[in-house]
Amino acid sequence: FKDWWVVPAKVVFDQTAWSAIWNSIYFVVLGFLRLESPATISSELKSTFWPMLTAGWKLWPFAHLVTYGLVPVEQRLLWVDCVELIWVTILSTYSNEKSEARNSEDASTSNASNDNSI
Repeated sequence: FKDWWVVPAKVVFDQTAWSAIWNSIYFVVLGFLRLESPATISSELKSTFWPMLTAGWKLWPFAHLVTYGLVPVEQRLLWVDCVELIWVTILSTYSNEKSEARNSEDASTSNASNDNSI
């Protein structure tokens, strides 16, 4: 396909269907590695799904514009790998913030139940 609309169509598909799948896989695997319960993983996935999808919409279309508009073909893989490092950092930071917030909520709930039992 050499029509002008092919690249925007691929970016839209990549940033909706594929992004949703890969972000979900990332958070599920991360939850399993943390030895979290399926309910906790599901809760984190539900709370992070839309924010991560919209964050991807902010980063990747710009990255693809640079990829296909400025970067020579020989350097595109290196460029996309560098952007991917930034993206994984964003995912990791967001997941860590959610995990810390959940841990502090669990600690405050635990403290409240201990105070009630005294």
